[in-house]
Amino acid sequence: MSVSTARPRVSVIIPTYNRSGPVRLMLDQLLRQTLPLDEFEVVIADDGSSDDTEQVVRSYADRLRIAYHFQEDEGFRVSKARNAGARLASAPVLLLLDAGVIPGPDLLRRHLAAHEERPGRGVVGYAWGYDPVADPIPGLAEALDQFPPEQVVEKFRDEPLFLDTRHEQFALDGFDLERAPLPWRLFYTLNCSVRAEDFWAIGGFNEEYVQWGTEDQEFALRLVRHGVTMHLEREAWVVEWPHERDFASQWPLYLENVDLFLRQFPEPAVEMGRTLAHADRYWQWRELYLEFEDWSARARDLDVTGQLANAAARFGDAGRIAVLGCGGELPAGLSATAVLDFDRELLDRATAGADDGPAAHHAIGVTTLLPDRSVDLVLITSRLSGLWPSWGELILAEARRIGASVQVLDPALGGK
Repeated sequence: MSVSTARPRVSVIIPTYNRSGPVRLMLDQLLRQTLPLDEFEVVIADDGSSDDTEQVVRSYADRLRIAYHFQEDEGFRVSKARNAGARLASAPVLLLLDAGVIPGPDLLRRHLAAHEERPGRGVVGYAWGYDPVADPIPGLAEALDQFPPEQVVEKFRDEPLFLDTRHEQFALDGFDLERAPLPWRLFYTLNCSVRAEDFWAIGGFNEEYVQWGTEDQEFALRLVRHGVTMHLEREAWVVEWPHERDFASQWPLYLENVDLFLRQFPEPAVEMGRTLAHADRYWQWRELYLEFEDWSARARDLDVTGQLANAAARFGDAGRIAVLGCGGELPAGLSATAVLDFDRELLDRATAGADDGPAAHHAIGVTTLLPDRSVDLVLITSRLSGLWPSWGELILAEARRIGASVQVLDPALGGK
């Protein structure tokens, strides 16, 4: 084809590493898009491949408006690759795909329609067959070899294993991410899109993430903080090409990224997600966050000043003290080293005007950023009582990690 000089409407950014075969399959399907070829461009961001990826990409230059970026192999640098691809992109909308997904024929048109319907969205597309922990679906690879993806979807769509691994989570909110708590946790970069101006307003992907996982949620959280709303577009779908994964070796690396996420966003929602990931209870995040929101609202006026004053009288000479659930006021006589509360406004009120006051941590206390044995005594107040059935054991374990001793100030929580 003759390459159009008009500005494309969408740039498709595909990071890859030694996956020239899947890249070829993706490019073949991009040639079948219902969106005219001159209305989109493709950018392949190569994270140091040693196979024939570049030759494959160059072979499509007469059929697609396509660009290729190569960066040296320095290990897993997908965030850096995506940012490099975005710098080469010229369209107002960036569509991010993982190498190895097979685009449906309406993928680009559906993403664009979602942005045109309401600007300022982050659009999450659906991914048939995507489950990073499951074995490949029998017969799927063979079907994808023989039939176009729309026929494959019709053949397998009623198979439970073929559903997007997020399907049940989507369904809990009626497939409406604007109703979902923490919608950024369901923003996966195997199929999503965002306006270029929003991408660059938050600085693109965080290149500190140099291992698999979490960099997309961290990116999406910053988008939401920037004012972008999340939208699920189920008809903007891809099919995940079935392939074996070494999930056992990836999981510890993922957990390291989850820890990094918490260090960058030390707040209850991320604290909960990090804790659940380490406990292999990730899919309880939504349910437990809703429980947390409910308790947080009910506990707003729960005053523990008297409880802490009594503790100050009993343990005033204990040395370094940390308080979990400090509330909005610290009584005279309580010389705390660190105070934690899940209510940001109350925490700020408790520590306002004290330049040499305790270190303030916006946290529940299930995972803190305090070092091991950094305090002599941890006090746990009644402000954590509504969270105790779900989180009590983990709160106690964390308190015992950071403190030489622990006192639970509410007898209903079981004492020490």
